[in-house]
Amino acid sequence: MTEAQDEAGVFRALADPTRRQILEDLRAGELAAGEIGARFSISAPSISRHLGVLKGAGLVTERRDGNRILYSLVEERLATSVGRFLSAVCPEQIVLRHTKWRPGAQQEGS
Repeated sequence: MTEAQDEAGVFRALADPTRRQILEDLRAGELAAGEIGARFSISAPSISRHLGVLKGAGLVTERRDGNRILYSLVEERLATSVGRFLSAVCPEQIVLRHTKWRPGAQQEGS
């Protein structure tokens, strides 16, 4: 698999709002599959499919703890894939992120 194909999987995974919400939920730390499922009004098999897509894209990892499956966000994978794309498409994004969006930074015209 080429790097471009590998990153395409990341963007396919990010295309779905449920998967993006799962990633946001995992920012706070590891969650069991059941805990993730309880946050949505969709079936457990649907949640499993979403988690499978995220795992296949390398955006989450799983580990077993007894009869539970715990999921964790792979932050560096997400940051690397999205960052590489942003660097290619709009290289000034790095400057904007550090000046405009930094907590406590003054906004232009303030």
